[in-house]
Amino acid sequence: DGKLLWKRDLGVLDSAYYVVPDAQWEFASSPVIFKDLVLIQCDVLNGSFVAALNIKDGTDLWRTLRTDVPTWGTPTVYADGATPQMIVNGYKHVGSYDVRTGKELWRLKGGGDIPVPTPVVAHDMVFITNAHGPLAPILAIRLNATGDISLAPNETSNQFVAWSNPRDGAYMITPVVYGDYLYNAKNNGVMSCYDAKSGTKLYQERLGAGTSGFSASPVAGDGKIYFAGEDGDVYVVKAGPKFELLAKNTMGEVCMASPAISEGVLYFRTQSHVVAIAATK
Repeated sequence: DGKLLWKRDLGVLDSAYYVVPDAQWEFASSPVIFKDLVLIQCDVLNGSFVAALNIKDGTDLWRTLRTDVPTWGTPTVYADGATPQMIVNGYKHVGSYDVRTGKELWRLKGGGDIPVPTPVVAHDMVFITNAHGPLAPILAIRLNATGDISLAPNETSNQFVAWSNPRDGAYMITPVVYGDYLYNAKNNGVMSCYDAKSGTKLYQERLGAGTSGFSASPVAGDGKIYFAGEDGDVYVVKAGPKFELLAKNTMGEVCMASPAISEGVLYFRTQSHVVAIAATK
């Protein structure tokens, strides 16, 4: 009936770039609902934390402080193991927390200092990427990780980091795992395909002519990967270990939001419209 059930004031969430505090980019991490919890990641200039709120009344069930600068990613929940995990991107503190208690399960430091992409779980690993600054890693972390799993200098794997690439990560765009392959795209339209299990790079290609930016994350379905460019062109790439561009479809408007797929329908949000695309019956 539209009745407000509860609301919470979390205080000032200063999400400025820690190197240039006048760069006010605002907050971007979305809440995640898991069973009777609302999980939030609040990485800010002062007092970063993750927390679980009671979905019934918004009160804190637990809150865990974090040692990180502002980040803009949304947490991912992995619930199939013995311990449900809340997995978060970060710069000083990529990590995982016990969803039930907020206890830290593992942590990793180092990477791009403006983390935005959401962690992606597949093949008993979580894939994390970030960029900006000297490093732009892609990390494949085993879901049974514990403790500090940070890579040593010049190290690309260890007991819990199955594989990594220190310089091919994404600044804004969340990757997608479809079948056996990880597809990772950058803001300039350069996209790479990896064997998700081994980390072998199978190809790297550019979408478009290099003059358009990309902000939206790709989605996958029906054997295809869909990449929406900021100038409104949607690139359709055949899934698999070899690059094949199947189509380029023009939406006619700026497109910066990630598409969505539901029950055979593709949804796009452009500058002025919401567009639904489906096969004709």
